Order: sequence, then C-alpha cells, then structure tokens
Amino acid sequence: MSKAIRIHAHGGPEVLTYEDADPGQPGSGQILVKHSAIGLNFIDVYYRSGLYPPQGGFPLIPGGEAAGVVFKVGSDVDWLKPGDRVAYAVTTGAYAEQRVIAADRVVKVPDGISDEQAAAVMLKGMTAEYLLRRTFKVKAGDTILFHAAAGGVGLILGQWAKHLGATVIGTASSTDKIELAKAHGFDHVINYREQDFVAGVAAITSGKKCDVVYDSVGNDTFPASLDCLRPLGTFVSFGQSSGPIPPFSISLLAQKGSLFATRPTLFVYNARREDLEASAAALFDVVLSGAVKIKINQRYALSEAGKAHSDLEGRRTTGTTILIP
Repeated sequence: MSKAIRIHAHGGPEVLTYEDADPGQPGSGQILVKHSAIGLNFIDVYYRSGLYPPQGGFPLIPGGEAAGVVFKVGSDVDWLKPGDRVAYAVTTGAYAEQRVIAADRVVKVPDGISDEQAAAVMLKGMTAEYLLRRTFKVKAGDTILFHAAAGGVGLILGQWAKHLGATVIGTASSTDKIELAKAHGFDHVINYREQDFVAGVAAITSGKKCDVVYDSVGNDTFPASLDCLRPLGTFVSFGQSSGPIPPFSISLLAQKGSLFATRPTLFVYNARREDLEASAAALFDVVLSGAVKIKINQRYALSEAGKAHSDLEGRRTTGTTILIP
C-alpha cells in the first residue's frame, strides 16, 4: 500500500499524519506517478494551517511539487509512457509515495537534471521565472529588492536576476543567511534584525531606490517595502510568511510615487499548458547552463514531514528542502 501524509483538520505540524493512502488508477487524461522526491514550500504550511482552505475538503494531502517516474498511463495520453521522468508544481497532493495527476500538469525532466533537483526547483523556480520575466520584466541595469533572500525562491531568483544583469539587493535575518544569499547572486544583503532595510536600500542606491520589490513576507515588511521603490516602481506581493498585508487605501500608492502593486500567483501565470511548458523550459535552460545552481540544503523522510514543517516555520532551514518517500 502506498503511503502519504494526510491532514484531517487544520493545525500545527502535529496534524500531519503518515498513513496508508491508495492513489487509485489513472483515468482519461491522467497518469500515475511514483515519486522519488517531493519539494517543501511555505505554501504547504498555509494549507495545513487553514490560511488557504482545502479545495477538496478533508482529508487533505498537502504538497505542491514533486518529481518521479510515470508508473501507469490513462487513456488519451499519447505523449507519456511508463518510465518517463516527470515533475510538476500544483497546489496540493504531493506528499505521497504515489499519486494520480492530470497529464497536462506535468513536464518531462530533461537529461542533466536529477529527480531531486527537479522536485526542489519546480514551484520555487517557476515562481522565480514568472516574477522576473513576466510580472516585472527585469533587464540589465535594473535594481531589485527581494525579501527572504536565503529562502528557496530567493536563492534561485538571486542567481537568475544577476544573470539578467540586475543589481540584486536582499534582506535576511542572520550572518549565515547573508553569506548564503551573497553566494547566490545577491550584491547586497541587509540584516533586517540589525538595520532598517528602508535606510539600507537608500544607502546602497544613493537614494535612487529600486525598480521592483518582491515581497513574500507580508505583514512585517509592509508598508516599508513601498518606501524602497522609486517613482513608478512595482510592488510584487507573492506570499505572506509573517501574516497577510493589512487592508490599505489605494491612494497610498499615489502618495508613495504613483506605484504599481500586484498580487500574482504561479497557478494563474501557468494555467495554460503553453505557459507551463515555456516556464519550465526557461527554468531548465538556466539550470542546465549553470547560470542557476540548485543545491539541496535539507532532506527529510516523508514520514518526518511534521519536523520539516516545524523547522521551516522556525526559520531553521535555508534554501531548498525536499522530502524523500
């Protein structure tokens, strides 16, 4: 019997239970995947805690990204066969040894990228892709600020933004995380526990500030993030690890310099099959070229998902973490 992590009610890491879970058989347009590695992301915490409601109710299998091998193919799927290596980023269902998934939501993993790398990079890497190439098209000469620079998305985005020719500023909470971020493309990293990051950005940029701020922290960094933007700059809120941004008057954007603000999600940006394929292809290309290096900093057994969540929320992890079925 296949095993999975399920939650039967919202709560802390203790609600993640390791139990038998029959994945079922693939139907039309579906495949059965045997996972070899599963990614860990902060969005998994949101589904566990109840910040994001489960779309299918309980019990819920959390987890949004994984890689593995096609085990069985349902009808009407002619571009995949058993044995193909695939990876995906969806909303939930990945914390399992096996799962049935729509074939049009997976992509083939190219030679040169391991299953562990693919599982570690799909959600975080395609998030970096749409942020840098579509939400705000970063080009050479731009100055960007990215909060949580030593996190999973940050370590990918920092390298990618530097590859694009941007000046990359980050924030982090400790000396070790600052050094890690600097080793992954960040030109400057501000310790937000010791220095006001608005003042830090002003000093680094000689008062010119940034073209774009990427903020996955939320409550703790708003509205200060707006003060890091030059007139007509763009504020991108794509997460809320410290809690949601409180309601604010849209006139605040005018007061701060006719700013733009957006709250994008990966699943809207990659809803169309052609966008998913293009995003994954761009990601795989920068990894295969060596411009973006993927290092897995933590590994946990799938059965230890509760400990992994506890460490993630306690800021005891850096960069990329995977679960091993």
